Amino acid sequence: MNTEQVKQFDSIFNALSESLDITETQYEAAVRSYRAVGDWLAKADSVLVSYNPIIRAQGSFMLGTMILDIDLVCELTGKGASWTQYDLKHKVGNRLKDHETYKRMLDEEGRRCWTLKYAQESNYHMDILPCLVAKDYKTVMERSFSASLGAIRELDNLAIRITDKESANYRYDPSPENWMKSNPFGYGIWFIQRATAGDRQKMMLLAESVRAVPKYQSNKTPLQRAVQILKRHRDIMFAGDEDKPVSIIITTLAAKAYQGEGSITEALQTILIHMDKYILNEFDPQSGKTIKKVENPVNPEENFADKWIEHPKRQDNFYKWLEKVRKDLSLILQLRGMHVIAESMMPRFGRQAVSQGFDSLAEKARSLRESGTMKMAAGSGILGSAGSVSAKAHHFFGNHE
Repeated sequence: MNTEQVKQFDSIFNALSESLDITETQYEAAVRSYRAVGDWLAKADSVLVSYNPIIRAQGSFMLGTMILDIDLVCELTGKGASWTQYDLKHKVGNRLKDHETYKRMLDEEGRRCWTLKYAQESNYHMDILPCLVAKDYKTVMERSFSASLGAIRELDNLAIRITDKESANYRYDPSPENWMKSNPFGYGIWFIQRATAGDRQKMMLLAESVRAVPKYQSNKTPLQRAVQILKRHRDIMFAGDEDKPVSIIITTLAAKAYQGEGSITEALQTILIHMDKYILNEFDPQSGKTIKKVENPVNPEENFADKWIEHPKRQDNFYKWLEKVRKDLSLILQLRGMHVIAESMMPRFGRQAVSQGFDSLAEKARSLRESGTMKMAAGSGILGSAGSVSAKAHHFFGNHE
């Protein structure tokens, strides 16, 4: 592909990923919703109030790779001396049930989280993970922003202790040091470092997403866009299958494989060539077998692919998906002509999302055409704003699901 073709496919992939984004209005509504949850948990009559509960976004909402769901943590800076994981989790759950609206919205208890299902028109749900943090956690978090933006060796200080009802000590052990450890914010800073390829100014801008009230991100990096596109392809391919490749594995392998490419197209190509090279083979003493490991970059002891052992279909599906998305991207990048490209993308990324993305491109093309600057790269067959051949009016389709 020449430079002009890369630019044109970049505009296509950017439009597709923008169609997958929630709008700024939706984003702000989601932030207001989870801040309201935090306010309720921290209200004066709450059993949790003395432990300073704070709700903070984690996962794809924090990373800027969100499509639908919002993952949250409920940070507590202490607990009752006798509280076990079970007690802590149910103190949070019971407080949510004390609110008539949240009580109606609560789904069944999850393994680690409480889930609030919002109205269908909102098109998202919130997973709230109760956790314990150190008393100086806020100071540590701020220092991670203002200093070196977290040398990897320092990120362990951002670890939290979480509740997990499948852990053996869930109901009887009140000692947090024996509870499961997680580090979503250390991971978030690591991802920011990878996404910005060492550009400190961009790092500081993206670091806002790790704060309790993050700012809406409209200009995303190629890595963020690439992850959104890969997750969308996964969702279309598996259509609700519980054994589909999980987002944390796709995100981690993509970030490890990313080499700082400045375009979405080149980032996707590099990621898909190299991402499986970061799946390690490791001997598992419990089973006596060699297993696959996707190492958590901020907690090497954690294997994001640990469920592949008891659910081998998930491992098989990951490799099936990787083979399929590689073939699909290779095919799409060989095509020329907007209509042809769109038709090829629809079954792979969803008719509505692709139509919306190409409609957006069409609107931009009309504006450029009206200003007289619309051109077509000679031989590329893809519309653009630079090139040697003037473009004729082009009518895009706009049928939606």
